[in-house]
Amino acid sequence: MAEQRFYPIGIQHFPTIREEGYFYVDKSEYVYRLAQSKVKYVFLSRPRRFGKSLLTSTLKCYFEGRKDLFTGLAIEQLETEWNSYPVLHFDFSMAKSTDITVTESMINLQLDAYEQNYGRRENEEKFSDRLKGLIERACKQEGKPVVVLIDEYDSPMLGVLHDEEKLTAFRELMQNFYSPLKGCGQYIRFCFLTGITKFSQLSIFSALNNIVNISMDAEYAGICGITREELETQMAPDIDILAGKMNLSREETLGRLVEYYDGYHFASESPDIFNPFSLLCAFTKGKIKPFWFETGTPSSLINMLRKTKTSIVSIGKLTRQEEDFDRPTERMTDDPAPLLYQSGYLTIKGYSFAGDTYTLDIPNKEVRIGLSSALLGEYVKRPYELRTLAGEMSERVYYDDMDGALRLMQTVFDELPYCTRAKSEGHFQQLLSMVFILASTAYVDVEVRTPRGRVDVVLNNKRTLYLVELKVNKSAQTAMEQIDLKDYPARFRRRELPIVKVAVNFDCTKKNITDWLIQPA
Repeated sequence: MAEQRFYPIGIQHFPTIREEGYFYVDKSEYVYRLAQSKVKYVFLSRPRRFGKSLLTSTLKCYFEGRKDLFTGLAIEQLETEWNSYPVLHFDFSMAKSTDITVTESMINLQLDAYEQNYGRRENEEKFSDRLKGLIERACKQEGKPVVVLIDEYDSPMLGVLHDEEKLTAFRELMQNFYSPLKGCGQYIRFCFLTGITKFSQLSIFSALNNIVNISMDAEYAGICGITREELETQMAPDIDILAGKMNLSREETLGRLVEYYDGYHFASESPDIFNPFSLLCAFTKGKIKPFWFETGTPSSLINMLRKTKTSIVSIGKLTRQEEDFDRPTERMTDDPAPLLYQSGYLTIKGYSFAGDTYTLDIPNKEVRIGLSSALLGEYVKRPYELRTLAGEMSERVYYDDMDGALRLMQTVFDELPYCTRAKSEGHFQQLLSMVFILASTAYVDVEVRTPRGRVDVVLNNKRTLYLVELKVNKSAQTAMEQIDLKDYPARFRRRELPIVKVAVNFDCTKKNITDWLIQPA
């Protein structure tokens, strides 16, 4: 068996990864392509924990001419000169405080560190003046144009996204800092910014109108994250190691990795991309689970979903044009799709050249389970009880005991206090859908289209396909009649799995499921 490798979970410092023997998915060809593109100002958007900081650190080392760190990588066959430039690298990934003085202190410390080398004039008091002075002096003292790298430029604003007064103050602070970038163009060799979303009123997107956004360019679609090809080539030994730990075949293990972590696309033509953080955690810990969500769901996202009354059922399968889901943050007033996409909770699943429209959907099982778990608090007072229920239900679903799973759900619902808000039919349908999502042991989908309607929930435990129809204040018989009338099983018969119809009724007065029917199709 191949020796277990060490993965740089939480390590975004390229020199540390290369010098201390951590595994590195070779992205150096993208670095070379970007550096030689002749584009001076570049912006890249990717979700959190997708490798933006590591990419920025790699660019820093490249522009510093540190050839030794790239030995054995693809760029070694491409670069022949290895010129070095003065690099100003600003990292805002930790600037998540709602206290503006904390962000001011962070900016001051980073400017001060470079001023130790390049000096500071007495009249340079504003952040903009200090940055402008640094760029000019670094260029003159080194005799070469400067490379400016700004990682997670939007991090200071994201924490106060739903506090208009604080957001305005943070926006003005960061606008002052970024404002010199355009005016210093003659001193700059390359300027690269990363982030999650866009703030149109910041100078980098208004005054700096020549910035090139490569976030949806096909040639850079795989610049962050891990592609299917990279997984099956560079990480092939690790799939076998994980298969051994999970007592599965290589094909079964790969299938589960795809199901949980694959499915991201960042352009109309994009390779399949895995969430790198979760994939590396799975290899390190020897198991597959929603690691990405264990690091926390952004409060700005939950606030947006709460504000727009968005449910897990309505999140997926959206059709939008690019400007609809790539628009600046300030304009996200009534549609959560932009923030969901830019945060990694939706991704591109299809593109129509005729209509110039994109289909957006939840990327994979990890995200669907994580969103359901995060949204449970909107439906019940003690969401942890439903999470526990889902864990117990999953075993019953896995062993095809759907009747036992529903009896367990009935028992727990009988003791569960509900929130005092929405009591509508849709409210309880969404709650039931989330429980089934959390209880899924394999494939799960909601609101699945068929030629004659939509199936509320589709579960596939690899042996049986369950088609679940949910009704509220009606009867299980009514739900079953709808399944038969609209012939929901017809679409799924080609899958060559036994199909079981599940009809469930929820009584709003009793706040519980009162009857169900389970029949083979």
